[in-house]
Amino acid sequence: MSKEKYVAYVGTYTHGSSVGVHVYDLDVENGYMTERDVVPVNNASHLTKSTNGKYLYAIADEGVEVLKIHPDTGDLTPINKVGIDGMRGCFLSADQNGKFLYVAGYHDGKVTVVHTHRDGRLGSVLDGIFHKGIFSVAERNFRPHISCVMPTPDGKFLCVVDSGIDHINIYQVNQTNGKLKLLDVVRCELESGPRLIRFGRDGRFAYVNCELSNEVLVYSYDGSGKIPKFELIQKVDSRMDKQELGCASSGLRVSPSGKYLYTSTAGDNSVSIYAISKEEGTLSRILSLPISGKYPKDIDVFPDEKTLVTLNHESNEIRFFTIDYEAGLIVMKGKPIRVETPNCILISKVGGEA
Repeated sequence: MSKEKYVAYVGTYTHGSSVGVHVYDLDVENGYMTERDVVPVNNASHLTKSTNGKYLYAIADEGVEVLKIHPDTGDLTPINKVGIDGMRGCFLSADQNGKFLYVAGYHDGKVTVVHTHRDGRLGSVLDGIFHKGIFSVAERNFRPHISCVMPTPDGKFLCVVDSGIDHINIYQVNQTNGKLKLLDVVRCELESGPRLIRFGRDGRFAYVNCELSNEVLVYSYDGSGKIPKFELIQKVDSRMDKQELGCASSGLRVSPSGKYLYTSTAGDNSVSIYAISKEEGTLSRILSLPISGKYPKDIDVFPDEKTLVTLNHESNEIRFFTIDYEAGLIVMKGKPIRVETPNCILISKVGGEA
């Protein structure tokens, strides 16, 4: 582990003092990060890597920007940017074949497919579908707000999470022209606000955090047929205190080993860690504790799974915690890194794939 080099890319809003995407070197052994570079990107609200690990895609005011990742250092060089024929996106993911980039549109409820070239350049918009709401009101609920787009691990389907209408729409992507075809809808409870979906490392289970009901939903996944099957097998409350009002589930991650699930919650400003049953996919809570910051918008864990990092969006900082899984504790370490309005973090092995 010590011979391998890692960097972290942190996307920020740039309406204040932040510039764009901050590049940090990871000290895995000591559980800390050191800033090395900042690359200007207008309001980088989400980041993802290409499947081959050569490029970094960032949400930007202009649509989406792509940056080349230098294999020896992890440094970034801008390549190009394209519009997405709609309002700002909020989440990105890439397909396994390196042909398409998927964009979630929170503000306009649109999922967009963008062509990606072999040389890393982003191409034209190939398809875009607007979700339809239940009512014609402009409130947060019942109006489409796509918060996540994620291909299934087998690459056969695209999961589009809509926190406004409480759906996870399942699409098939035409591998020739990038067109989307709706196959099924996974319906969550009304006003639960599903936010993100992550799959376990073996691809048999999916985890969805609900922003409004503050739950983690566990689904079994079977993609062997023409229509994928998602079966709800567990619900877990993700708050530190079930009596706490005004909470909203925010971050969701699966550990590199697949043994643990991590969530963060705004309002009570906490993180929770769960053990994942290898056979059943179900969750057992290890801990739920405060993070001494405001709005942990995103979280991640270092490659050795010993250090938890939280991006505290409203208190403008990044904090680090040592995880003691056996004792059920996290202990803060090092000084917080000051950065204005951090949105997302992507930890990447230098010279490695996504």
